[in-house]
Amino acid sequence: MSKPYERIIVLDFETAWGRAVKLGFSCQTNEEYLRDPRFKAWGLCWKDYGDPLPATWIRGKDIADWAKDFDWSKTAVVAQNALFDVSILAWVYGHHPAFIFDTLSMGRAVRGVEAGNSLKKMAEDFGLEAKGQGLASSENYLDELPFHVEQELADYCRHDVYLCEEIFKRLVDGYPASELRLIDMTLKMYTKPRLILDQELLFQAIEEERTTREELLARLNVDDATLASNPKFADVLVSLGCDVPYKKSKTTGKQTLALAKNDALFQALLNGEKEDVRLVCEARLRVKSTTERTRAQRFLDISSRGPLPVPLAYYGAGTGRWTASRGSAINMQNLKRASEEKRSLLREAIMAPEGYVVVAGDLSQIEPRVLGWLSDYDDLLNIFRSGEDAYAQFGSQMFNIPGMTKKSHPDLRQSAKSALLGAGYGLGWASFATQLLTGFLGAPPVRYDTAFAKKLGVTKEYIEKFLSWDENVKKLEEIPHTCTTKELLIHAAASKKIIDIYRETAHPVVSFWEMCAGLLETALYGGKEFRYKCLVFRKGEIELPNGMKLLYPDLRREKDEKGRSQYVYGPDATKLYAGKITNNVTQGVARIVMTDGMLRVSKRYPVVGTVHDELWSLAPEEEAETAKKWVWEQMTMEPRYMPGIPLNSDVGYHRRYGLAKG
Repeated sequence: MSKPYERIIVLDFETAWGRAVKLGFSCQTNEEYLRDPRFKAWGLCWKDYGDPLPATWIRGKDIADWAKDFDWSKTAVVAQNALFDVSILAWVYGHHPAFIFDTLSMGRAVRGVEAGNSLKKMAEDFGLEAKGQGLASSENYLDELPFHVEQELADYCRHDVYLCEEIFKRLVDGYPASELRLIDMTLKMYTKPRLILDQELLFQAIEEERTTREELLARLNVDDATLASNPKFADVLVSLGCDVPYKKSKTTGKQTLALAKNDALFQALLNGEKEDVRLVCEARLRVKSTTERTRAQRFLDISSRGPLPVPLAYYGAGTGRWTASRGSAINMQNLKRASEEKRSLLREAIMAPEGYVVVAGDLSQIEPRVLGWLSDYDDLLNIFRSGEDAYAQFGSQMFNIPGMTKKSHPDLRQSAKSALLGAGYGLGWASFATQLLTGFLGAPPVRYDTAFAKKLGVTKEYIEKFLSWDENVKKLEEIPHTCTTKELLIHAAASKKIIDIYRETAHPVVSFWEMCAGLLETALYGGKEFRYKCLVFRKGEIELPNGMKLLYPDLRREKDEKGRSQYVYGPDATKLYAGKITNNVTQGVARIVMTDGMLRVSKRYPVVGTVHDELWSLAPEEEAETAKKWVWEQMTMEPRYMPGIPLNSDVGYHRRYGLAKG
């Protein structure tokens, strides 16, 4: 990669904040804080990267003049949490650096997501002088800082710049250039926002929900006290024809209502297809929390302040995938899709600027394709090469029904789809059954009934054998459910049957699990290096095709509660097993296939967002068809490290993101 900059500076802003004045991260998102009319920068420290002299303090009133001395089109910035500092530089002072380096993002990738990558923690771990404590003295000032406070703040800031530079030196050595470009791309989705929000459509979304909710609550004669009470709210759910969710209490071991915000079954109701149920659940959340706002309201609030900064955390997950940026209060990764019955007003409200379209493209079934390639599952790869309905064809193999289609066997095809997308990582029947009840991989909740179980071949003898295993009975009792015990048993038996059939059909994948189990013992734990295709297994790590690594620090053997030996890693003793390794390498490689495509697309059209295996780019309206073709070609280009893998992409465009792919 040719460097898009000629100069690198290290930068850190110090800004006005205070809990008493309700300004700053304790009560605002980053976007709210920086766009607050009261926002003020007390000053900044900066230095040229590599310059032996200490950083220089620039007072707030002098920052604008200081910034004019730089050619920002040729200047790169290094910062800890660059999303904050570069947003100030861009939004407040109007300057966009040529390139952004972020030690926080780099730390997550190099050290692990759970390692703790604050400036203080990384300074400690790298044996540097401790981070200062000078920030508290500036709290709650809004107009002017006393001279002695400003001096303390300047010294504190100067030391932060020193630490940031030293940490960057340690992280950047050997860091893949492609990944540095991804950090820059991710941060510019936020610091240089280009997408806009349709206020009229957001008002419509808010008004529709408010009207529907108020009419529903009035019809049910439900007040705030009813919404806040667990037993009374359960009665409301019953009146709506909804089964009340229960879970096993961790303290008493008895069944209790599963109506807390984070309970999976409550989330299933909140995100389910029944509009009445969803609305009363949302109403309950707002009663239970005075800070609860709908996402539509948050989007509307942002639209009043400017374009939409897309808040994503690079390497937010251990496999390298993005997650919602911490503290952003909007998760762009789970915007509800449109259905045949209902528009997705939020997705439609996200728009390209005038004269442009959003070109959205995703990698179709990328994880099953990667897993098929890694495991030499030629039958599956041939299904993908055919270009036909992959789920129906896989269902034909699983259930031995030649010519299966979505129309002829919709339920079996859906089960084959669930197995193909989820069972490849050693998924057990109990977990599968539980996730189906709450909505497997984002699909609507499903409970298998007797008729479907018979279609799968679940017999009385199969159920008797299932119940003869004490472990199965115990797992069955632990599944949160809203149905009868008999109905749950049928559902669980059908779920196990699907898992059984998948493993019989996908034997190359099962063999890959066995290989991973062996490498866990000999390579990840034992330290013997082993190269397999585009992966390198070593002690405590797996190197991916681009040089990034999956990390398993302090991998060790421990006994579980039954005295069985198991592998765990990290301070929280996270379990590691063959299925998890399969999941990690598949997701890690799939993410690289995706990001390679993103970087290629960005050479012609800016990438302004990403959701899972989908990218959003902007193209002039007159180039829409050309851009669509370009995106498809870049997304489906065969990776040099995965010869023979069949890739496909679904690409479309529209000014409204929610309508880009129909």
